[in-house]
Amino acid sequence: MEENFIKIQKSLYPLSFLYGLGVSLRNKMFDWGILRSKSYDIPVICIGNITVGGTGKTPHTEYLIKLLKKEFKVAVLSRGYKRKSKGFVLATPISSANEIGDEPYQIKQKFPEIAVSVDKDRCHGIETLCDNKKESELGVILLDDAFQHRYVNPGMSILLVDFNRQICDDALLPAGRLREPLSGKNRANIVIVTKCPRLMKPMDFRIITKRLDLYPYQQLYFTSYKYGNLTPIFSGSNIRKRSLAQIEKNENILLLTGIASPKQLLQDLERYSSHITPLTFADHHDFTENDLKTLKETFDNLSGEKKIIITTEKDAARLTQFTNLDETIQKNIFALPIEVKFLLNQEDAFNQNIIEYVRKNKRNSKLSERENAY
Repeated sequence: MEENFIKIQKSLYPLSFLYGLGVSLRNKMFDWGILRSKSYDIPVICIGNITVGGTGKTPHTEYLIKLLKKEFKVAVLSRGYKRKSKGFVLATPISSANEIGDEPYQIKQKFPEIAVSVDKDRCHGIETLCDNKKESELGVILLDDAFQHRYVNPGMSILLVDFNRQICDDALLPAGRLREPLSGKNRANIVIVTKCPRLMKPMDFRIITKRLDLYPYQQLYFTSYKYGNLTPIFSGSNIRKRSLAQIEKNENILLLTGIASPKQLLQDLERYSSHITPLTFADHHDFTENDLKTLKETFDNLSGEKKIIITTEKDAARLTQFTNLDETIQKNIFALPIEVKFLLNQEDAFNQNIIEYVRKNKRNSKLSERENAY
């Protein structure tokens, strides 16, 4: 298998043990019915993970949107991490990343026809969406990053696992990046191993399948990334989209990221250029004026006449808030769209599984609640 990006802080194992006791107790309280989950009469699909960030939730959510919006009215409900607003917010065409968060903003910009909303309280968010007269024909709700939000009992749970950071090798916070014990995977209906190499070895499929040790009721899929055309993030320029294949070998790339796991993206871009300078910030980083100065200085210091800045769509959502960004930067910065590609010819089986669930669980006339069956 390829290089594993897992780093465990063994000195923090005692704290991880205490953290694990607390998380396990919380899960048991849901299992025993002391804490209760709500179920709804509208199809609810949860997309999440049991690790901290970086498993590809947004690309997989976008895949589901493209799949479902042809037949159903789709809504996405997210927490809206690091947004400046509070409570329930239904995105509009003029909503900003500060108001709804960078990932919901990205989704709304790409799919303006769907309902995108944010609410830390997912139960309140679902009920508000369903009570909204404008969304009376709502067909399905996608819960982004809500696997640990057990007050909602989704009709289908999709758990994402990073190929480069296998949960079987990880540890609980703070020693590792697991949000809950490995047994949490048992709540998933579907497990997707994401960010797989395009030419993944058959042996790797078998090893991962055996190590995950899923139950018969759980389905396992493998996905990789495919990249779209580099897209200018500032309107008004005459710069056109370009494919990665059009990058010249001697062209300098400044890779600007504020995501949880940029290493895979860096490795993928190395196929197109050997001159890559990473400028890395923390996940969901709020860019400042000083950061933009650093960006400008780093770009100016790149050698050669041919140079370009590549960033993610999530980072672009925050960068476009700066209308005073240097003109040179605006003309040379591109967002790299990421799409999901299923391996092992699994796409049709996955699509059918999702569509059949939504069709069989069409919304009734009113909300209903029942205790969590777990």
